[in-house]
Amino acid sequence: MSCGDESGYRASFIAMITHTPEETIVPLHTEELSIDRRSAVVGAVRVQIHTETRDIAVDEPTATFHVDVKHVPIGRAVSETPPVRQDGDVTIIPVMEEIVVIERRLILKEEIHLRRVRTTDHLRETVTLREQHASIERSQT
Repeated sequence: MSCGDESGYRASFIAMITHTPEETIVPLHTEELSIDRRSAVVGAVRVQIHTETRDIAVDEPTATFHVDVKHVPIGRAVSETPPVRQDGDVTIIPVMEEIVVIERRLILKEEIHLRRVRTTDHLRETVTLREQHASIERSQT
């Protein structure tokens, strides 16, 4: 005698009763178990990614530099070319001219003074940012 169900469980029962005038022998029964496993697809998963865009305002200070150029006439005779020099935040570049007289003289014609000036402005601009979201759907098969 055996019985089973859909889960894979199976048991067998063996029973043999022996009877004599002096005694009755009832053997104990024996069960056997067998378990089976199997894979089953119970559903599916679908992932969708959505990209959203949004506009945000950017308001950040920016720094730019420009150079003021000033020509300073000098008109002085010198024996050699002066080097480029710094006077605070001003860079001074000598401009030389050689003129012929009875003798040759080196004349410092002018100097160019360069001043670096910093200005600060606000940058106002709209930029587009992207953001992604994932949605997961499970479907039963």
